[in-house]
Amino acid sequence: MNISDQDTQKLEQKLERLRAWLRAHRPLVVAYSGGVDSALLTRIAVDELGEEVRAALAVGPSLPQRERAVAERMAREMGVRLEILETREFEDERYLSNSGDRCYWCRSALVEALRPFAEQLGAHLAYGAVPEDLGDDRPGMRAAAEGGVGAPLIEAGLTKEDVRELARRYRLEVWDKPASACLSSRVVVGERVTPARLARIEKAEDGLLELGFRQVRVRDHGKLARIEVGADEMDRLLDASLRRSVATIVRGAGFEKVAVDLEGYRPAGSMGRLPAAE
Repeated sequence: MNISDQDTQKLEQKLERLRAWLRAHRPLVVAYSGGVDSALLTRIAVDELGEEVRAALAVGPSLPQRERAVAERMAREMGVRLEILETREFEDERYLSNSGDRCYWCRSALVEALRPFAEQLGAHLAYGAVPEDLGDDRPGMRAAAEGGVGAPLIEAGLTKEDVRELARRYRLEVWDKPASACLSSRVVVGERVTPARLARIEKAEDGLLELGFRQVRVRDHGKLARIEVGADEMDRLLDASLRRSVATIVRGAGFEKVAVDLEGYRPAGSMGRLPAAE
């Protein structure tokens, strides 16, 4: 990733704004997922605040175990104290019904878990939203704002590209990691979210990742699994010999039918209502 001297200067200015925000919000609890945005925020917070920062990782059926393992390992490497929080969204019928506002109730459950922890420490709350998130329909961001959770990367003007460049400089292993989202985002809107459904999605995606794919989504349409991979991986997915392995893995996870989305990977917005699989 090559940037000009002028871009470097602008990036340094944004980084200093972030540092200033962090110094003004001490002590701090970061809603930490192990993704590139929250990892960078945590890393810089550790530099600025030392032991006055804690990372809080929300765990539950919607968090893939592979993501949790990476998040815990990076927290150890960054030297931040990590708090594991069990959230209660799976006790909320509004979340389980998956009627289109699931992300709002998920983030609300996270805030409900974070708030007492932060109050106990007398700490502020922050999470790793970036300016690009503002242009999307993000009910989770609305829930975070309502819960008083700060967005310092947005305040500093650090874009997704900026975050990745800084994460590369800090040698964070996730600096070029593809975007990720909770397993519940794979369930078609209107279909109920259940732990069993998420378990088969996770098993199928783990199998495809082990085949070497980097950007993978297994979308759950009942009996049918709809596979999305990155555009640059589509030819490999459609290779005849590998295609058979993919079908075996996905069926072995618990799906009856396997389809490939020829448009490739798209964010969770692709999970609108579709006709039920026969």
